[in-house]
Amino acid sequence: MYVLGIETSCDETGVAIYHSEKGLISDFLYSQVAMHSEYGGVVPELASRDHIRRVIPLIKQCLTHTNLSAPEIKGIAYTAGPGLMGALLVGATVARSLAWTWQVPAIAVHHMEGHLLAPMLEENPPAFPFVALLVSGGHTLLVRVDGIGRYQILGESLDDAAGEAFDKTAKMLGLGYPGGPKVSALAELGQPRFKFPRPMTDRPGLDFSFSGLKTFTLNTLQNSEKTAQDKADIAYAFQTATAETLAIKCRRALQQTGLKRLVIAGGVSANKQIRSALLTMTEKEQATLYFPRLKFCTDNGAMIAYAGCQRLLAGQHENLEIYAKPRWPIGELSAL
Repeated sequence: MYVLGIETSCDETGVAIYHSEKGLISDFLYSQVAMHSEYGGVVPELASRDHIRRVIPLIKQCLTHTNLSAPEIKGIAYTAGPGLMGALLVGATVARSLAWTWQVPAIAVHHMEGHLLAPMLEENPPAFPFVALLVSGGHTLLVRVDGIGRYQILGESLDDAAGEAFDKTAKMLGLGYPGGPKVSALAELGQPRFKFPRPMTDRPGLDFSFSGLKTFTLNTLQNSEKTAQDKADIAYAFQTATAETLAIKCRRALQQTGLKRLVIAGGVSANKQIRSALLTMTEKEQATLYFPRLKFCTDNGAMIAYAGCQRLLAGQHENLEIYAKPRWPIGELSAL
């Protein structure tokens, strides 16, 4: 079956078509980064309005690219949460309206489940069970995954998510938005001059906390001369501390569960140093690291179409109610 996937949770409009046997057929993405960069971060009202402008043309483009007509689409998947309320409602309204018009089932997809399953779009997908590290602007989660919907939260951020810490560090350094790629680029010019803490690694447990690391970064910057090299060295130290903290926690999760497969997904998973730290760790643990290609690390319609297709094939679907869940714990999802 062909499934249309729609992603509008934040600042990227993604549309894709996935086939249950043929795999990913087509995907298109429009990023709002240029628009929001003027304001130093995402402006929810502007994000919602831009999704309204982009989503229908992207759906038409997707259908044209695949030479498919509306009657050939047998299901629609859309991101219902978590995310920005207004942005989520755009995708939910369009998806539910099309599903009613085309007389096909629609399924609400959890945004983080989409990220978690994104590696399934690759040629060598991980087998269940595995440990997943979900790192994005709003979430840092360690999850044991025994199947779709069978999730056990092992650890989560108690304050700022890793992506938030990157964004706030970028603002401190005067780098602007989006913070993650800019901090990463500046870190490549840095030297191992500063030693930053690895938060919550000196105690047992799998929870995360990045607020202290953010404060340490600010204090280091304020006590420096704020030269270009100072900022590069601080970016390097911050990124290294974050990467090693994530690697330490993931090693603990693998040892605690006894599993040998680790998935990393979410926008922050595109960071080269974090991938390198996790790859080094998994090799030492004789484990295997899986991650989506770079274009599927950030928000996209392909992961929503895939996740939705699996739930539609299992017989799940939504009623005619249009709703969005800005806050939606992944533990609430039903198992397939």
